[in-house]
Amino acid sequence: MLTLFSISIYKKLVSMVQDQSPQHEESSSSLLAQGDGLTYDGLIPQIFSSVPALNEAASYLAQTTSYLTGCFSDYSVEHSPRDSGASGIHDQELVTFSSAETEAPSSTEISSNRSCLAITESFNTATSMPPPRLDEDPGTSGRVSLQNAAALVESSHTGQSGISIFKGLIDRARRTVRGSADDIGWLQRAPGMPPVEDGTERFLEILDSIKHGVHRLPNSMVYLLIPGLFSNHGPLYFVNTKVSFSKMGLTCHIAKIHSEASVEKNAKELKEYIEEIYWGSNKRVLLLGHSKGGVDAAAALSLYWSDLKDKVAGLVLAQSPYGGTPIASDLLREGQLGDYVNVRKLTEILICKVIKGDMRALEDLTYERRREFLKEHHLPEEFPLVSFHTEAGISPAVLATLSRVAHAELPLVAPAGEPTKLPVVMPLGAAMAACAQLMQIRYGEKSDGLVTCRDAEVPGSVVVRPKRKLDHAWMVYSSLNDDPTEGDASQVCEALLTLLVEVGHKKRHEQARKDE
Repeated sequence: MLTLFSISIYKKLVSMVQDQSPQHEESSSSLLAQGDGLTYDGLIPQIFSSVPALNEAASYLAQTTSYLTGCFSDYSVEHSPRDSGASGIHDQELVTFSSAETEAPSSTEISSNRSCLAITESFNTATSMPPPRLDEDPGTSGRVSLQNAAALVESSHTGQSGISIFKGLIDRARRTVRGSADDIGWLQRAPGMPPVEDGTERFLEILDSIKHGVHRLPNSMVYLLIPGLFSNHGPLYFVNTKVSFSKMGLTCHIAKIHSEASVEKNAKELKEYIEEIYWGSNKRVLLLGHSKGGVDAAAALSLYWSDLKDKVAGLVLAQSPYGGTPIASDLLREGQLGDYVNVRKLTEILICKVIKGDMRALEDLTYERRREFLKEHHLPEEFPLVSFHTEAGISPAVLATLSRVAHAELPLVAPAGEPTKLPVVMPLGAAMAACAQLMQIRYGEKSDGLVTCRDAEVPGSVVVRPKRKLDHAWMVYSSLNDDPTEGDASQVCEALLTLLVEVGHKKRHEQARKDE
């Protein structure tokens, strides 16, 4: 606004000087001929001395306008529609004022001189500086003009600072409202990613045969189950699946890693774990990672592929946030819920102070970190992959679902010397349902309560998308009211690994045909 005002004043001063100079002698002669009582000693010297002062003022105004236009072009040009309209009205008022002065009787230098004084006073009032005197010498007028320029620069800096603060508030509000809406499913939109293949139908066939007692997992491999975040504090995490595999005569291990450590740290530990199993059994390893465990396993393969390519036969990622999760991003991203209700601080205290973990365990699951990691480290295209995701139920009946996460032994009550096991239950199903409903309302995305379906699909994998409503915790903790006619968690894990074995056979066959 100040810059437009300065330009208008400058144009007016220049036009006044240009109009006044050619007519100077004619106006002076006219005054002498009229003989209206004006003397040579009064008016004529004042008129002649006013013209250099106007030229000096115009020169400094031109320099000031040029400087401000160059430094604050965005501020002076890119106004909002409302500001633009106000600027247009102001310019129109200045033009009208100028036109009125031009149309006024201009036969005397008194009218012209008063017009110049009025314009000078208007400019200096707008910049909150005292008006320069027309009878000052050029040096004094220059100093006044430089003071005016400094005032304009300071005012523009203040205005720009205010606009920056306002834009920051707008951006923050936008981030709060949008959240992770632009990030969910980014892997499916990323260029160069291999397509996925739907393996749901084949998975359901395998699961049905398992429920009828047909088991196809070979005992020529070792099965390694990799738990997810907070698994160190769940004593029954994957326990039922390991027991089921052992009953079938299969060698099965649960990886003993620090689940609250960073992805890269766990990747290195898994690499050493896999090498130890391979050297001890001389068998290749099939991996099944749940939640963050799948992300850790995939990181181990992509970071240490040259060391593991002959030791690992395939990987199942079950409900893993391979592309990231809005839960982690919304907790840790600036401008989200973590800023307003101290959730971020409470989460940091829980992970770092209470359970002695690393905040990077959660940070590595944000969309920003997953983008950075996957940009540098890809899974090999020839490697067998199966990804599995589910949708949590959000019906009122789910709120009564209890999950068995541990058991307590009561030896004093036990008959015949055998300890009585009392199940420890938690309403994990209700918590997952609440989170799933939140993501459905806010983002319109289906999820298992923690991971959206689109973020769990790994590029280049065979994807299993069952219609059965299963939350994120169901895969590793049994529910007290499971339907016995449906497959349990251990049977689902067996079906996924069986499908992975078939995918591995298919890829090796295709590779052999290419080599021929």
